[in-house]
Amino acid sequence: MYSSTRGGENNRSAASAIKEGLACDGGLFIPEFIPLLNKDEIAALKELSYQERAFYILRSFLSDYTDEDLVSCIKAAYNAKKFDSDAIAPLVAVGSKRHVLELWHGPTSAFKDMALQLLPQLLSKALKITQETDEIVILVATSGDTGKAALEGFRDVDQTKIIVFYPQAGVSEIQRLQMATQQGGNVAVAAVFGNFDDAQTGVKKIFSDREFRKELAGDGFRLSSANSINWGRLVPQIIYYFSSYADLVKQGGISEGQTVNFVVPTGNFGNILAGYYAKLMGLPINRLICASNRNNVLSEFFRTGKYDRRRSFYKTMSPSMDILISSNLERMLYHITGGDTEQVSQWMNELAQNGHYEIGEQYLADINSIFWADWVEDNQTVETIRRVYQADNYLLDPHTAVAWQVADRYCSQTEDDTPLIILSTASPFKFNESVLEAIAGKDALKGKTEFMMLNQISELTGWPVPSALSALETAKVLHKSSCEKDEMPRFVKNSLIKQY
Repeated sequence: MYSSTRGGENNRSAASAIKEGLACDGGLFIPEFIPLLNKDEIAALKELSYQERAFYILRSFLSDYTDEDLVSCIKAAYNAKKFDSDAIAPLVAVGSKRHVLELWHGPTSAFKDMALQLLPQLLSKALKITQETDEIVILVATSGDTGKAALEGFRDVDQTKIIVFYPQAGVSEIQRLQMATQQGGNVAVAAVFGNFDDAQTGVKKIFSDREFRKELAGDGFRLSSANSINWGRLVPQIIYYFSSYADLVKQGGISEGQTVNFVVPTGNFGNILAGYYAKLMGLPINRLICASNRNNVLSEFFRTGKYDRRRSFYKTMSPSMDILISSNLERMLYHITGGDTEQVSQWMNELAQNGHYEIGEQYLADINSIFWADWVEDNQTVETIRRVYQADNYLLDPHTAVAWQVADRYCSQTEDDTPLIILSTASPFKFNESVLEAIAGKDALKGKTEFMMLNQISELTGWPVPSALSALETAKVLHKSSCEKDEMPRFVKNSLIKQY
């Protein structure tokens, strides 16, 4: 069963929690019980396929789904038509000491596919389990990759509609084109004048506006979310932590039961939070290393215990981490406090009203026994892409480069020689301008279109351009809408009317 981090809702089934997305009190749904895997169960994973590992993890959390339901969802999400690697999430050795978990072999070339190919399947089953008759409207705020992955995942899924908001000047051109050209009879997209936090806050306000939700309900619509605030989006991400560990054992990189560190580029905290759940479930994780860009609100929090969004917002070359309000941190705080919903509610209210909160020395010490954090400037990101390519003939996107550089600092500043797995969150081709500049210099950009840059990177490296990205060159732009953040509810209403 599932309850809210803020205490206002409990005893929800998994299907109900996934359908609702966000608790009515503004909190996030969390499992009331964390399943624990023993050493033998974890060891057995190394002989399984990714799909079989997924089944093993999901059935631990989604007890109201039948085994047949889960197998059907997994087959629909992770297959050869959607992923260009049989491993789904391959673990690749880079150099002599590093392993990179490539999470970008899905249809939109970003790690969000790992969850957003599965979430629509889980939601579709949830509607049947709960006997829901209304249309479910998926609202998404995106800093780049979530939007396209959600649009592709929910495209023409029965009984659903999806509306995506992205910051007008806060995504890469490839990311914008991916969303603007999205096909499907149940999709809508709008650029928001502002940054990602403006878009995310706008979506949260819509969810918390009871009168607006009542109005939509009168027309037969119920709101839900595909952001990582939805448990159905987060639980699939736990799978690849277990899967990468099993692969590392199978490859001989570690022995069974040996601890590992994971280095995770993250902005909204969902990706690394999935690793935290994996650790709570018994996966031998020593440290979870949080990597940020110049929008370093998370790294400051892990160093000081103070979360403060009252700071300048920077547009960086790793835009999916250009975030100042990390929603999923709330789930971690719930567990660190032992389920103290009053304390979590107080902190979240302080953040909403004053823009900051502080957790105190004891909670910070507990967190720092698990997490370590640092951040990276853009010039260092470029240098890291160049250095790794020249040394190891391996291409990093700007987000993965941030994680690589933070991993270097962790190793140099600590005496920890625990094996490292770095999560690679996007294909380098999604950030063609930054990557081409890093490996070929600024002059290589002159006179180049987006697609000329894609081809040049391919020619220089021998890596193939993902077919879904090359196809954008001739794809028709279907979505041209934009709005102010306070106009988002009206856009939602108008979009639903137009789709009918």
